[in-house]
Amino acid sequence: MKVKDQLIGLTPYQPGKPIEEVQRELGLEKIVKLASNENPFGCSEKAKEAIKESLDELALYPDGYARNIREKLANFLGVKENQLIFGNGSDELIDILCTALLSPSKNTVMAHPSFSQYSHNAIIQGAELRMVDNINGEHDLEGMLNAIDDQTAIVWVCSPNNPTGTYINEEKLINFIKRVPEHVLIVIDEAYKEYVVAEDYPDTISLLNEYPNLLVLRTFSKAYGLAALRVGYGIGHPNLIQALDPARGPFNTSRIAQAAVCAAVDDQEFIQKCVKANREGLEQFYQFCEEYGLSYFPSQANFILIDFKRSGQEVFDYLLHKGFIVRSGTALGYPTAVRITVGSYEQNAELIETLKEMLSVN
Repeated sequence: MKVKDQLIGLTPYQPGKPIEEVQRELGLEKIVKLASNENPFGCSEKAKEAIKESLDELALYPDGYARNIREKLANFLGVKENQLIFGNGSDELIDILCTALLSPSKNTVMAHPSFSQYSHNAIIQGAELRMVDNINGEHDLEGMLNAIDDQTAIVWVCSPNNPTGTYINEEKLINFIKRVPEHVLIVIDEAYKEYVVAEDYPDTISLLNEYPNLLVLRTFSKAYGLAALRVGYGIGHPNLIQALDPARGPFNTSRIAQAAVCAAVDDQEFIQKCVKANREGLEQFYQFCEEYGLSYFPSQANFILIDFKRSGQEVFDYLLHKGFIVRSGTALGYPTAVRITVGSYEQNAELIETLKEMLSVN
């Protein structure tokens, strides 16, 4: 048997090292994982209670239409129920979009570096990749517009961008959307939207009625702290959602996940506490960078990319042996940097002290 040519040599997604694996490899008792942009404060207690209450229903398939979270989110976001599509994380929605719209005769435009799954899934569909290098960590929107042609099917916009944490303000985004041809789907990936505090961050949902070729992706894996349950969602024009839905697998969000999401949406106080703590944590890292003359990108997400002017893998390995798991910038397009998830105040302080020790001896 032979797999598709596109799969030959294509490596699977490489997540941050699991805590258990590092403990086995290095024999360390205490491990602090700040690699995968998970919420260090967990999830809402209301979500935990909802999970417990749903445990007696494990033998039952979930509602394939996801009516409970559909109604909850439609009301929360101020959209219609038929404007929503749900996925097993927003990763599945990216896969669905590529399956539905890409083929060897099509191309797709994206910033580089950005989230790797855009290109990964596009390659599997045989589409041509048109990757436009970032400028100072930000999307080169003009360059992306210039890369679009009659065969372009999707243009990906990640804001805040992963791995830089930079964002696109309202004026720039609207100007970009207006100039994208109507035959091109514009995907705005807002996985970290809840963490954003910038006043000029665009209200993308308000643009959906005017631009039917716009789709907004969000997730419950980041600020909501439900990464283990894998729920992402897309918001778009009803006609677009209807066209995409046949590519979605049956029962792709679990019964437990649906119960947890409904409860989590109702606990916005938890989200606000996490956002506040995240801002305070970023300030810890900013102060450290300023003190040691390290360059970084101001972040609107729950992570920071710091340039150490040395191999990011070297910094990663040093921290790993000290019990901290971060992400080397080598695989993220920034080989002399590391991406660090903002943890609790205490976790940040311990990591920063370890980095200071590293810098003092090298």
